[in-house]
Amino acid sequence: MSEGVSLSFSGGLGMLLLDVILLLLCFHECLSIPLNQLTGYRLTGRDGDALLPEISPSATPQPFLPILAPSPLAPFTNTTVPKLSGICMLNFTTAENLMRMTSIDCFAAFAPLLANVICCPQLLATLVILVGQSSKESGMLALNATLAKPCLSDIEQVLAGQGASDSLKQICSIHPANLTEASCPVKDVDEFESTVDSSKLLSACEKIDPVKECCDQICQNAISEAATTIAQKTSSLLSMDGPHVLPEHSTRINDCKIIVLRWLASKLAPSRAKEVLRGLTNCNVNKVCPLIFPDMKHVTNNCGKGISNQTACCNAMDSYVSHLQKQTLITNLQALDCATSLGIKLQKSNITRNVYNLCHLSLKDFSLQGWYVASYILGSKHNCFQFKLSTFTNT
Repeated sequence: MSEGVSLSFSGGLGMLLLDVILLLLCFHECLSIPLNQLTGYRLTGRDGDALLPEISPSATPQPFLPILAPSPLAPFTNTTVPKLSGICMLNFTTAENLMRMTSIDCFAAFAPLLANVICCPQLLATLVILVGQSSKESGMLALNATLAKPCLSDIEQVLAGQGASDSLKQICSIHPANLTEASCPVKDVDEFESTVDSSKLLSACEKIDPVKECCDQICQNAISEAATTIAQKTSSLLSMDGPHVLPEHSTRINDCKIIVLRWLASKLAPSRAKEVLRGLTNCNVNKVCPLIFPDMKHVTNNCGKGISNQTACCNAMDSYVSHLQKQTLITNLQALDCATSLGIKLQKSNITRNVYNLCHLSLKDFSLQGWYVASYILGSKHNCFQFKLSTFTNT
């Protein structure tokens, strides 16, 4: 009898949930489809497929159940027409696929979480490619200050219209100056090509191996050499190496590296340029831990002095690591570096026990994938990244 009641209740609840889901689907479909497409859903004059949506041969088909069957890797969003300034000369059409990919990588709901690993590197690559491609017409590898602001606004509008976050400037710390030459003294294409060994630069960077490049740094060295060469046009002091290089000179070289990247982007197809730029960015991203470590007083109080209460210590560590998890998604190597950094901080706080092993903490616990999809970044093929705190503490 009790089983019958239970089944009846479950069935009623299931039907209620089904009704709610269908109602939401209908509501979502009504909001998502532009008015000029609604005519495709009329039943007048249609035969056996009257209940199915019309599919235009020249357009991407609308999924029959938009929430349950979105396009692979792409969010189901209602694309809106951006309001452009009308004075920006960047050609968004030539980089249409790149812009679409950037809007997906910076999808509004996930942009803050994916900023460090996916969104911001993709956005910065997009800016470089757009300016680089425009140099084919303008002959300039930078925008002037007058055009930089409206062009950046137009880029934001185009991306937001395709579902990207409308706060990318804040999330990725992007400014109009990112489209100018900043402090680099060279922005003219002809002057650039007459100053650097352009054939050597292109040969080193037109195609890179994402893994080997981070170790051999063939393209990175070529970029640094070219950037230093054009930066030297304003100061002989830049020829000095090591600690003798002043901060403003280092900044100028970094600004000139952007000019070099734009020139490379002008010589490559947008898709190839994106692969090169993202490969170079990944090398830099993996060098440092992006997480901010808060005060460790609570952990120190519960895990110090020989750990008298293991439960309290592990609860404190879990709470601390959960705070780190919520900051951003990180890569394998970043997780390793973050685990190393935290291990050093624990050691400096006089915590001598291996709390990683004691509390069953691993690399995946240092990022959001520890909660959701550990295999996304730390799959079985990455077992070589297993970290042992014994390097820093006594077991």
